[in-house]
Amino acid sequence: MEVKTSLLDNMIGVGDMVLLEPLSEDSFLENLRNRFDHNEIYTYIGSVVISMNPYRSLPIYTPDKVEEYRNRNFYELSPHIYALADEAYRSLRDQDKDQCILITGESGAGKTEASKLVMSYVAAVCGKGQEVNKVKEQLLQSNPVLEAFGNAKTVRNDNSSRFGKYMDIEFDFKGDPLGGVISNYLLEKSRVVKQPRGERNFHVFYQLLSGASDDTLKKLKLNRDLSKYNYLSLDSAAVNGLDDAANFRTVRNAMQIVGFMEDEVQSVLELVAAVLKLGNIEFKPESRCNGTDESRIKDKNDLKEMCELLGIEQSVLERAFSYRTVEAKLEKVSTTLNVAQAYYARDALAKNLYSRLFSWLVTRINESIKAQTKSRHKVMGVLDIYGFEIFEDGDNSFEQFIINYCNEKLQQIFIELTLREEQEEYVREGIEWTNIEYFNNAIICDLIENHQNGILAMLDEECLRPGTVTDETFLDKLNTICAEHQHFESRLSKNSKFLTDHSLPHNCFRIQHYAGKVLYRVEGFVDKNNDLLYRDLSQAMYKATHSLIKQLFPEGNPGKVNLKRPPTAGFQFKASVGTLMRNLQTKNPNYIRCIKPNDKKASHIFTESLVRHQARYLGLMENVRVRRAGYAFRQAYEPCLERYKMLCKRTWPHWRGPAREGVEVLMADLQVPADEFSYGRSKIFIRNPRTLFFLEERRRQCLQDLATLIQKIYRGWKCRSQFLLLKKSQIVVAAWYRRYAQQKKYQKIKSATTVVQSYTRGWQARKLLRELKYQKRCEEAVTTIAAFWHGTQARRELRRLKEEARRKHAVAVIWAYWQGLKVRREYRKFFRANAGKKIYEFTIQRIMQKYFLGLKSTMPSMSPIEKNWPARPYIFLDGVHTALRRIFHLWRCKKYRSQFTEEKKAVYEEKLEASEIFKDKKALYPSSVSQPFKGDYLEISKNPKYQKLNSAVDEKVLLADVVNKINRANGKGTARIFLLTKKSFVLADQKTGQVKASVPLPDLTSVSVSTQSDGFFALRLKEGSASAIKGDFLLSSEHLIEIITKIHRIGATAADREQLNIDISDEFLVQFKQDKVCVKFIEGAPKNGNSVSCKRKNNRLLEVSVPTSP
Repeated sequence: MEVKTSLLDNMIGVGDMVLLEPLSEDSFLENLRNRFDHNEIYTYIGSVVISMNPYRSLPIYTPDKVEEYRNRNFYELSPHIYALADEAYRSLRDQDKDQCILITGESGAGKTEASKLVMSYVAAVCGKGQEVNKVKEQLLQSNPVLEAFGNAKTVRNDNSSRFGKYMDIEFDFKGDPLGGVISNYLLEKSRVVKQPRGERNFHVFYQLLSGASDDTLKKLKLNRDLSKYNYLSLDSAAVNGLDDAANFRTVRNAMQIVGFMEDEVQSVLELVAAVLKLGNIEFKPESRCNGTDESRIKDKNDLKEMCELLGIEQSVLERAFSYRTVEAKLEKVSTTLNVAQAYYARDALAKNLYSRLFSWLVTRINESIKAQTKSRHKVMGVLDIYGFEIFEDGDNSFEQFIINYCNEKLQQIFIELTLREEQEEYVREGIEWTNIEYFNNAIICDLIENHQNGILAMLDEECLRPGTVTDETFLDKLNTICAEHQHFESRLSKNSKFLTDHSLPHNCFRIQHYAGKVLYRVEGFVDKNNDLLYRDLSQAMYKATHSLIKQLFPEGNPGKVNLKRPPTAGFQFKASVGTLMRNLQTKNPNYIRCIKPNDKKASHIFTESLVRHQARYLGLMENVRVRRAGYAFRQAYEPCLERYKMLCKRTWPHWRGPAREGVEVLMADLQVPADEFSYGRSKIFIRNPRTLFFLEERRRQCLQDLATLIQKIYRGWKCRSQFLLLKKSQIVVAAWYRRYAQQKKYQKIKSATTVVQSYTRGWQARKLLRELKYQKRCEEAVTTIAAFWHGTQARRELRRLKEEARRKHAVAVIWAYWQGLKVRREYRKFFRANAGKKIYEFTIQRIMQKYFLGLKSTMPSMSPIEKNWPARPYIFLDGVHTALRRIFHLWRCKKYRSQFTEEKKAVYEEKLEASEIFKDKKALYPSSVSQPFKGDYLEISKNPKYQKLNSAVDEKVLLADVVNKINRANGKGTARIFLLTKKSFVLADQKTGQVKASVPLPDLTSVSVSTQSDGFFALRLKEGSASAIKGDFLLSSEHLIEIITKIHRIGATAADREQLNIDISDEFLVQFKQDKVCVKFIEGAPKNGNSVSCKRKNNRLLEVSVPTSP
């Protein structure tokens, strides 16, 4: 059986306030303090969860905790927010009941974190899958986006939600999320233009300036310095533990996950930047000639940058800040705005721009996270809304009035739904229902929202009334109509009892809410309710070219002018609250009441007065009393019997019948009074907590007795087990010892036997050895005698054979000497005649052999330019020595040439051809020998600048270089790109790449150059050809040798073309259109720092001055 911990096990204080005994406000707070000091931040009031903000991380939100609370009964484990989330999710999934989770509390109490925990738990326990995970990720990532644009640092909370949020999460029949819908309520847009001391503007402004890249800020025309912007407070710009730069990256990533396009993100950031720029616009007074005051913008730079961001004409927006147009039917009246009115218009535009941007963000998120299917969905709503606000210094204004009105409505629906839930459970279980007395705050809601005499209705009526309307006239109307209301107090009302109440100022009124009396300062009620934006500004915004602005200001459309006054802020909020209440009444409610333990945002500090104040205005004591008005505790029969069955012998250890009968037997055996409990259809209801504590005390005592019994049995079993183990061990040890002793004895016997055997074998071996040695000596003696005898016989035979051999050798020697004598006598005359020739040939052969061996060791290197060669040793070897030197040089040249690639061979062939053309003819040639022929000096195929020119040439470019084309009129040079292919050469403009001339090579007849060190050359064209209309080309280039060599080489390799003529002379004629001009090269000093100068002397002479060669 699985062991489960209960709400009542190991309890610190009381886990459920319904069971608190005695019940008082002091005991209530002391129980909260006790649990808070022991890190128990959650406490129940029935099904309501009280959450204390610990201001630090606690290890109670791990995946193991999620699994621990998954599919468990609400009261089965210690109080936790996961228990409420699991109960709501299972009711939605299994019972098909729409759920809503209402999270309330003041700023800094942890409402936002509580909503995140609920959503993260639901995301963890619902289904898995690619599409489901995408929906869950989008729902969770919508929080960082809304927090950046809707949260701010306040004196109470570093991440305070400045808007109310209600999210409907939609599920399918399996309990998997399909999407969601978010509703926002009453964004605190006044914070955009002004923040209280010690507080910041909305997070997104600081995140943008801290986390955006320099390039992004440059595009948005922003500066990273916060002090440059009037709308940003500087005294609390930096917040400990808050990394704005990292949060900006998180928000950008979250917007991408939710589904924002990159251009949408950029548009949003541009509007945020525009709000900052708007705050820097300042005005100065200016008097008109008619005596009226008007305003002018001081510095128009920020206005200009803002207009550039939004795509608005600067003059249009500037006029909207200076004039106001009022339309009435067919009449228009334009009035000037003074400085105060201009500042009001500027701030109103900033507030409306940011507020509408925030509403657009919510709408855009809803488009991304909405459910795609149209079938019926199960819905779980999560409401994260501001709690009751009471400022002790009496600085409660229109915002606090609206917030407290919303909390009155929530308290009303809470009481109604709680009582209805109680009543429905009693009816379902068949328990007699008794009426519960409680304070009904409907009278307070009616005071505020009554359509005729309600405060909101009178405020709207005052705003719409013609004539002078001020906050004082509104207060006068309240004093007249609401004076007799028992929950309304004012110093100026007709009720005389408040005339001497000095705690009630003249410009204030007081309402007694369910949470206590709240003093409201009437200043600003009318303006904040009007929320007026001049039509001129709306129309100016509508004229913007920005993609988002027209959507935010549709009323600015001149084609759809609506002369009706827009609805007031109070009317809009009242309608939103009404819609919210109707939505909540269709769902099963679950409540989380968040409490802030201290104002220092520090852990381990419990400020009793602050907690008492929050407990009062949250109505927690009221919740407990309503819950305890009927039955304080209820539990299903099965877990009840499982928990308390050990208190009765008839039910312990196992009850075989139905669980209800077992509980009835148990309660009868314990003699619990019948009026202290009732039996329902599936649960037992206990009226007084004392009865439950009585059962718990009896269970604790019984568990102690059972524990003692279990300990006794366990100790006996342990001792018996220990004895049996020792006994078994003794037997095992004895057996092992006997085995060891026998093994030792066996080893000794075996060793002795081995010694005896070894001695016996040794004696037998020695006896056999003696016999073998004797036998061997006998055999050796016989062998020795036989050997000596055979040796004697062999020596005798050897002596005989040696004597016989000596005789035969002597005969042979004598015969050989005789034959030699005869031969010498016969050939003596021939030997004397040829002896000199033989000696000469032998001597020559030895000299040649020595020469070649010496030449091998003194051979020169393999370099073709090596000129060293060993000296010849003898004169008669002169021819051979010269021939060998030539053969070796030819051989090593061949070896060197075999290493060349085809490209290198072509380069050397070009160099060789250049040598044949220019060597000893052109003074420029020696300096070009060491320079390699590169060909494409411009890298025309790789350089994107010449892409167009490269595409215009169809063939492979053999040479690309910049040359100077000599002007025919004055002799000045113009830079041109010279391209050479196998079929033509091209001249193009160096800057634009435009082709100026393209000449086929067959039209080229000859090339003329001088003998000097200049780079001038003339390309002579065939007379009558199309290319020769303007005449020949006179060019200058640093790579003259390479250009002419390549042109000559192309002509030499073409079979269908005549050999190109190269004319090298200091005077030659060129054809310029119809005239023939003589080009003459003379030596002279350089002019103006130029090495070569060209000048047209007359119509027939072009003189080129070349510096004198050194």
